[in-house]
Amino acid sequence: MAASSQTRLGIICAIIASISFSINDASIKFISGGYPLHEVVTFRAGISLIISLAILVPMEGSYRRLRTAKLPLHLLRGLLVVGANSFFFLGLAVMPLSDATALFFIAPVVITMFSVIFLGEKVGKFRWSATAIGLIGAVIMLRPTSASFQPVAILPLMAAICYAGIHMLSRRMGGTESASTLSVYIQAVFLVVGLFMGLTFGDGRFAPGDGRSLDFLLRAWVMPPPSDYPVLLIIGLSSAIGGYCVSQAYRVCEAAVIAPFEYTALIMSIVWGFTIFGSWPDYVAWTGTGLILASGLVVFWREAVLNRRRTSNAFRQR
Repeated sequence: MAASSQTRLGIICAIIASISFSINDASIKFISGGYPLHEVVTFRAGISLIISLAILVPMEGSYRRLRTAKLPLHLLRGLLVVGANSFFFLGLAVMPLSDATALFFIAPVVITMFSVIFLGEKVGKFRWSATAIGLIGAVIMLRPTSASFQPVAILPLMAAICYAGIHMLSRRMGGTESASTLSVYIQAVFLVVGLFMGLTFGDGRFAPGDGRSLDFLLRAWVMPPPSDYPVLLIIGLSSAIGGYCVSQAYRVCEAAVIAPFEYTALIMSIVWGFTIFGSWPDYVAWTGTGLILASGLVVFWREAVLNRRRTSNAFRQR
């Protein structure tokens, strides 16, 4: 596949993944008051694994793609995903959706930095500028005050660091592992960890009962009522689509190009915050949103210019 086609594919997959993960986040926040985190994770991983094995793996060829010589890296990547999700959703349980998401979106900056340090990618002034513009937009949306930076705000930041590590591994493993393989192993790790946590403290004996983050992690396992089945299905489906698309994005395209487009999820958090939780953004939030959109457009424009140059040079060399 040509470099320009890979770039377009990576950007499209990153946007789809960000929208899918935003749906996932909003759905989990919606039901977080009645379930423990490990139960939600178990249901999500189980549904997502079924979808991946039934649709995504066959779509890419055959089940032989699941054979791998990089099992330790898959396990490390899976544990980083578990860490990123655990930190983020523990913060999300007691924070507004937009605040938790804004804090998490230090991730594109960390991904860009890590891509230079660990992958040796060359990041020019346009990509750095785009990442910085997006970060400024996220900070504006967060409105950093003494009230914003409570101890619980550390959790989304820790999630962002884990998330950046995940995509360094995705990029490194992408030459030999398919997107569906990367996704399946992550869901398998999630399922094992979720079941282990449920068996260990799923009876709720360690839950403090105060409705805070630790309570979300340790409360007792409950049987979902039929009315929650559609939400759990949405959580599993959005996780499967998002996991596949984000793996594909970082597999085929440079991390520094993809990272700014993940700010799409922050914009979507405004949409879900209004439509589901009744919170309407003010002019400050819209200012931040505009900067975030600008960051993606800068990268998109720069890649279009580079692609035209590559095409022109290739034509001249004929």
